[in-house]
Amino acid sequence: MGSSVRELAGATPATRDRYVDLLRVASLGAVVLGHWLMAAVTPDGVGNLLAVVPALQPLTWLLQVMPVFFFVGGFSHALSYRSLLRKRPERPERPEGSEDSVYSAFLRARLQRLLRPTMVFVLVWGAAALLVQLLGGGGGLTGVTLRMVTQPLWFIGIYLAMVAFTPPLLKLHERYGWGAFAGLAGAAVAVDVLRFAAGVPYVEFLNFAFVWLAVHQLGFLRADGRIRRPALLAGAGLVTAGALVAFGPYPLSMVGMPGEKVSNMAPPTLALLCHGLWLVGAVELLRAPAARLLERPRVWRTVVAANGVAMTAFLWHLTAMFGVYGAMLALDVELPAPASAAWWAQVPLRITLAAALTAGLVAAFRAFERPVSAPPGAAGATGAGPLAALGATLCLLGVLGLSMVGFGGLLDGRTALLIAIPVSAPAAVAMTLGSWLLVERAGRGTGVRAGRPAR
Repeated sequence: MGSSVRELAGATPATRDRYVDLLRVASLGAVVLGHWLMAAVTPDGVGNLLAVVPALQPLTWLLQVMPVFFFVGGFSHALSYRSLLRKRPERPERPEGSEDSVYSAFLRARLQRLLRPTMVFVLVWGAAALLVQLLGGGGGLTGVTLRMVTQPLWFIGIYLAMVAFTPPLLKLHERYGWGAFAGLAGAAVAVDVLRFAAGVPYVEFLNFAFVWLAVHQLGFLRADGRIRRPALLAGAGLVTAGALVAFGPYPLSMVGMPGEKVSNMAPPTLALLCHGLWLVGAVELLRAPAARLLERPRVWRTVVAANGVAMTAFLWHLTAMFGVYGAMLALDVELPAPASAAWWAQVPLRITLAAALTAGLVAAFRAFERPVSAPPGAAGATGAGPLAALGATLCLLGVLGLSMVGFGGLLDGRTALLIAIPVSAPAAVAMTLGSWLLVERAGRGTGVRAGRPAR
């Protein structure tokens, strides 16, 4: 792997924005570290350190960096889709068919590196969960693990929606610029007004789309060099988020807290959108010094290597964390009370062991994160775009359903509500796998060579 990383790093075009790659790795790394640190595991269950020590909740204004990842996604999606448009075969007699093919090729290229490691994760954990429950297990920490290990998949579902909506939202961006972002942000404001002032039920779930797509839209603006005053963006976001928390119905924590009536994360709120503005402005202010640092060959090789396994590490990091706690319980190692002096003293050991186990899992599964090129089929396959869009939509629903229901209670028919529809783990897995095949089929017969997906 070392030689290939060295070759990739050495072949980096001078025009590549290396800072975007660093932000992608850093944001996922912060999420992983945050999960390891916030988990308050005891023999009786799993809690949240931020609930045990509420004074730590302001740290989420620095460590809740998922908006940065979605912002970077918008930047990369804009570049990738425009690149495919330039490469599409010329068909004057059917220009709509050409764009249809580009859309399906774009979906396949962008989703392949995301979904291949995800499908492996789902199948491995599904088989393990079934075996455990057939043998009569599934209680205690094992049961908690089966329920919680799929929770980070919500991020995959949201990202799928961003990829699917990139072409139409990019057109809106190219026509209206900041106005397209303002439209999505205004819709998020309207949703929260209807939710908190008018008490309209279920309307808050619309902000899963409006808030995250607005952050994604900032990536389009970044791609066109239109974020010219990052200090103003950061200051406005920070002040507005602070005012909303101080005087509105929004909680202080920017991550979900057990037992809270309102969460800034699920579903997202206007306060989280303003938090995203503050983070985007802040990372843009650091752009120049970081770019100079990334010119150093060793630093850049590290970023390239990390980017090559980032999604695999993200998928398996909770598996590693619960594995460490399970081993400690099996060896009769005492788990101190969360936030006690003994608990804090044990933190470096737990994180080191979780990192080592994650590295082992990455070594086992990293091959599935490498994109596999497919030879193009008949150019301009009829209906490729709608077929790809259907596949992406069903895959989104399947992944979100699995993140909610988990793998616990497989043999008992356990379900969770997804948009008012009960969904079980087997149904969610079947939907995810089947819809991914739809995207693959649609993208193979387009006549558009996507090449290596831009990161």
